[in-house]
Amino acid sequence: MVEGLVSIIIPVYNEEKYICRCLDSIVSQDYDLSKCEILLVDGGSCDNTLALVEGYHELNIKVINNPDRKVTYAVNKGILNSSGEYIIRLDAHAEYDKSYISKCLYYIQHMEIDNVGGIAKTVGLGTIGSGNAEILSSKFGVGNSQFRTEAKAGFVDTVPFGTFRRSIFDEIGLFDVDLPRSEDNDFNSRIRAKGGKVFLSPDITFNYYCRDTIMGLLNQGLKNGNSLFLTIRRNPKAMSFRHFVPFLFVLSLIFGTILSFFLKFVFFGFIAELTIYFVLDLLFSLRGRKKYVFYKFLMFPMFHISYGIGSLIGLFNIKLY
Repeated sequence: MVEGLVSIIIPVYNEEKYICRCLDSIVSQDYDLSKCEILLVDGGSCDNTLALVEGYHELNIKVINNPDRKVTYAVNKGILNSSGEYIIRLDAHAEYDKSYISKCLYYIQHMEIDNVGGIAKTVGLGTIGSGNAEILSSKFGVGNSQFRTEAKAGFVDTVPFGTFRRSIFDEIGLFDVDLPRSEDNDFNSRIRAKGGKVFLSPDITFNYYCRDTIMGLLNQGLKNGNSLFLTIRRNPKAMSFRHFVPFLFVLSLIFGTILSFFLKFVFFGFIAELTIYFVLDLLFSLRGRKKYVFYKFLMFPMFHISYGIGSLIGLFNIKLY
């Protein structure tokens, strides 16, 4: 370990659309970059990602091969190959406010916390991407995910990516490689289980670029939902109630449809549920830019159902990733 050195770990795989935005935002940081090493853990990119990275001579970048390709393997490889006293995990699909690194380090150094993160402003490329961003920024879309929809400082269950002291990995181990979709939830749950604290600060901000296609959004929902019960089997405390809501919604659609043919009270209850859901769907679709109202009205239920179906598949211990 090199005292004072900051190790920034970025998993990448075919990120030519986003990697320059990410690295440009690192170049623009108000922190002394001579105190940073950047470990780019590549899952075998076959596009122009690595060629673009070669142009950033002002950054101390080390490229590490990750044949396993999964994000959790990449982060763990980065940690094991890093030298820094502090570990900052970043994502290539994001660009970071110029004080991101300095503020993360300030909090981890001056507070009795084990992980600190900030607020993700979800943005998208193109018309579909921008519509998807509004869905993923809505409480109706993603529930009470504080780092996506809130702006209050305080102790939370989880934060995106995270900044850590190196010593935390000696205390509770690395990220669980069998949880490539919920590794943050699991790791932060293990921090809290040992009596540690996870802190969210609204003055730490970044733009996160979401999927920019319909199938990309639905695939995200399907795979994120699939991780629910797979994660619960390994760590029952890792997931919160909001993660179960789409699963319960899909169950209600299945059993509500079937039982409505036989039980009148179920029929009326089912109709009431659907009415309430679509009223909320319309109200939240009307928020934000008006040109996305119809798109959001259609995609909110499709996103919820894809997440719920993924959870249902995961209930039977079937992995989709």
